[in-house]
Amino acid sequence: MTTQPRSIQTLNWKDAFNEQGPRYQQVMRFIERAIADGRLRTGDRLPAQRELAATLGIDLTTVTRAYTEARERNLLHARGALGSFVSAPRFDTGQVVDLGMNLPPLPAGLDLTDLLRRGVDQVLTHADTHALMSYQPGGGSEADRTAGMYWLKPMLGKVDPQRIVTCPGAQAALAGIILALTRPGDTLLVEPTVYPGAIAAAARLGRQLATVAADDDGMLPEALLEAARRTGAKVVYLNPTLRNPTADTMPESRRTAMATAIRDEGLQLIEDDPYWMLAEHAPSPLARHIPERTHYIATLSKALSPGLRTAYVAVPDQAARAAFLGHLRAVTLMATPLMTSIATQWIHDGMAAQVLAGVKAEAAERQQIAARALGMSGEPTQGIHLWLALPSHWTAGALTAAARLEGLAVTPSDAFRPEASPGPEAIRVSLGGVKERHRLKQGLDRLAQLLERQEGPEVVV
Repeated sequence: MTTQPRSIQTLNWKDAFNEQGPRYQQVMRFIERAIADGRLRTGDRLPAQRELAATLGIDLTTVTRAYTEARERNLLHARGALGSFVSAPRFDTGQVVDLGMNLPPLPAGLDLTDLLRRGVDQVLTHADTHALMSYQPGGGSEADRTAGMYWLKPMLGKVDPQRIVTCPGAQAALAGIILALTRPGDTLLVEPTVYPGAIAAAARLGRQLATVAADDDGMLPEALLEAARRTGAKVVYLNPTLRNPTADTMPESRRTAMATAIRDEGLQLIEDDPYWMLAEHAPSPLARHIPERTHYIATLSKALSPGLRTAYVAVPDQAARAAFLGHLRAVTLMATPLMTSIATQWIHDGMAAQVLAGVKAEAAERQQIAARALGMSGEPTQGIHLWLALPSHWTAGALTAAARLEGLAVTPSDAFRPEASPGPEAIRVSLGGVKERHRLKQGLDRLAQLLERQEGPEVVV
C-alpha cells in the first residue's frame, strides 16, 4: 500500500523542533513520541526523506540520519522503494521491562555519551591524574563542597561549604548519619510507607523502626510527639518531596508544623530529599526551618544519573560534621574521585542544570505516557515514579508475581512497609529504567492488560 495512512497526515512534523538537541535527534525523538502516544501505528508509512526534509526546511542528510537511528532502535523498517514503515513491537522474552528500579531517564535532547566524554576531558585537563587515582580526604575537596553549595542553594539557600559533606551516594550517607545519631537498639521514627533503603540500613545496623501515623500530606505532628514520648526515639526520618513510593509531597503548612514539633520535642531529623529538584514549585525543605536539627541529604542519583555516585549532606554544624565523617568512614572511605570530579565540573560549568532540565522534560513525557496507558485521571504525577493502587481482585504480591511472568518488573507495596502490618495493595511503577519511550509504553500497556484480568491472585500465582 503506497498511500499515506490517516495517522501520518495528521502529524505536524514541525513540532519535532520543540525539543533541544541536534535536529536529527529531535526528528527521531518525535517519531518515538508519536509511536508512544499512538499517533503513529504499526505499518504506517513515513514521508519520503526528501519530502520530509523539504517540509521541515532541513537538509536531506539530517532526515536520513534520523531515520537511520530510528531503524537502529527498531522503531522503523525500510521496504526498499516503498519507503520506511513503523515496525511492529519487538519483545525480547529474555529481557525484563524494568519498571521496578527507580532511576532518572536519559535527559531529553542531550547526548549523555558526549556529555560524559566532554566532562572527563575537562576534568583531565584541570586535575592531577595521580590525585584522581589516589585516596582523597573524606567529605570532598573544597571545589566539591563548593559545587555542593551551588547544588543545594535552590533548596536551602546559601550554605557554608564547611557544613557540606560530599558522599559516594545517598545510601552510604544515610548509613553514616544513622550511625552518628543513634546507637544499636535505638529507634527511628518513620512514616507507614518508607524508602526501602532506610528499612535495609536500619536492619543491618541494628536499629529499630517505629511507624508514625500519616495522612495524604505526610506524617502527623501530633502523632510524632506521641510516638517519640512512647518509644523514647530521638531521630525522625522523612522523605517529604515526591515521596518514595507514593510520589506525594508534604505541603508547606505541614512542614512548618513538623519542624515545630521536632524542635519542641528536641528531636533530630534525617531529611532524605532526592526528588526535590524534579518537583515543580516544591515547598522549602524542613532543613530551612530547623537547620540546627537536620541532616539534609541531596543526591544526584535521582536528578541526574546514579553513575555519578555523588550526594551532598548539609549538617547542622562542625561538631555534627566531624561525627558524621567519622562514622561515614566506617561505611566507605571516600567518594570516587573521577565521578565526583565530573559532578563538580558539571555543576560549575552549568552542564548539570542542562541535564536536570532534560531529565525533567523526559520524566514529564513519560508520566503522560503512563497516565494514558494506565487510564489515570487528573494531572500526571511529577517525578520518575508513580504509586498505583490495585483493583480489588489483585494483591500486590500476586500482581508482582504475575507481572514477572509477563516480563515486567514492578515493586509491591510491602517492600515499603517497615512493619508486618496490613497496608495498601499497590505497586510502585518506575519510569526511568527503560531506555526507549516506545518500549516503556509497550511495558505499561502490558501492565494495564494484566490489571484488567479477573482471575484473581489465587489463579495467577
